[in-house]
Amino acid sequence: MSAQNLSRRHFLQGVASTAVLGPMVVQAQSKPAAKVNIACIGVGGKGWSDMLEVSVGHNIVAICDIDEGRLAKAADKFPKAKKYTSWQKLLEQKDINAVTISTPDHTHAPATMSAMELGKHVYTQKPLTHDVFESRQLTEFAKEKNLITQMGIQHHATARLKLGVHAIQNGAIGKVKEAHVWTDRPGTFWKQGLERPTKKDPVPAQVHWNDWLGTAPERPFVTGMYHPFHWRGWWDFGTGALGDMGCHLMDPVIDALELGPPKTISAEGPPPTSESGPEWCIVHYTFPGTKQTEKTVDVHWYEAGLQPDRKLFQAPEDWAGSKNGVLYIGEKGNLFLGFPEMPELFPKEKFEDYKWPEFSDHNHYQEWTNAVATDGKTSCPFEYSGPLTETVLLGNVAYRSGKTIQWDSENMKATGEPSADQFIKRTYRDGWNVSGLG
Repeated sequence: MSAQNLSRRHFLQGVASTAVLGPMVVQAQSKPAAKVNIACIGVGGKGWSDMLEVSVGHNIVAICDIDEGRLAKAADKFPKAKKYTSWQKLLEQKDINAVTISTPDHTHAPATMSAMELGKHVYTQKPLTHDVFESRQLTEFAKEKNLITQMGIQHHATARLKLGVHAIQNGAIGKVKEAHVWTDRPGTFWKQGLERPTKKDPVPAQVHWNDWLGTAPERPFVTGMYHPFHWRGWWDFGTGALGDMGCHLMDPVIDALELGPPKTISAEGPPPTSESGPEWCIVHYTFPGTKQTEKTVDVHWYEAGLQPDRKLFQAPEDWAGSKNGVLYIGEKGNLFLGFPEMPELFPKEKFEDYKWPEFSDHNHYQEWTNAVATDGKTSCPFEYSGPLTETVLLGNVAYRSGKTIQWDSENMKATGEPSADQFIKRTYRDGWNVSGLG
């Protein structure tokens, strides 16, 4: 099949990756017109790699982290950058053109909105926000101000996702009836199903705990429980396995099927608590149909190692499968898309003659920096990634409320379920309010 019918986002002139997977060609590098002055909020963990990626060909002029140990490491790498432990103070620096936000989930929206209000272009890690309301607000504000934005879902730039989306949109398996999406998180990566600790520990001298808490309710520091990583399992700070991996894994489903907001969302799992995400959860979304699907299409989310029935795949008995992946079930057959496995069509014998086109990886980060430098476009602007995040986070709303959600997207309401409102829009801690958010 020809690649001529692919949508605009699949032919962006980004920087070609040096890593090549499967049948690809290398895209020509688009050189920026000028160097961009970039500030990085959060420079440890994922923030470290984000900072290194966006620094290629550009200037890191400011760095921020609430952990002075992490900040010092970043300062050794970029000694000319000014150092901050407060992102609000960082944003007062006048020579900043663009900002990366690589913090725990609860700080994504306030830092991003504050940067955009100052006219800064932004790259924000997934999930774009902690709450559905925040996603809507960032999306609308970015569009109003015509800012160049990108959410950090780097898999979107890989050839394997482009191949999977292309196959679906070019009718390889016909109209899609349903899709299944699964992850092995949280599992051994972090714990969920937790109760709040009763103890408290001294705050390490290098950690600015109040700044780390930010918009979240105040609570004591506990060693190894929140900072630097296990915050993901706590509702005050993270969005659980669904928020962490859903933006990656649901991306090719939303993209390939061109889905809008879901109509209904329901969830099953252990009884919800006010403190922590579930040990496991299954979420069921129903979407209005599109030209790629039947009249409606169901998408099912599984986590903690749960997966759809193996018989659904129509794969060979010795097929290895994947710990994280997507299965599209269509009229003519099935398409599997793995993370990190390349796409496959099942049953094998039916698609022996299918010709995969050639695609290349491109650099998701440098796509953004080049767009900032040249007034260009990105593949995951908030116009796309905001609604994607809303859809993902609605699974948490359904799980936490214990209700089947009939979603009124226009009004951002769970019809007839006021108990869900608190999970759609949270209340910020006093003194941490941000215009347009909370």
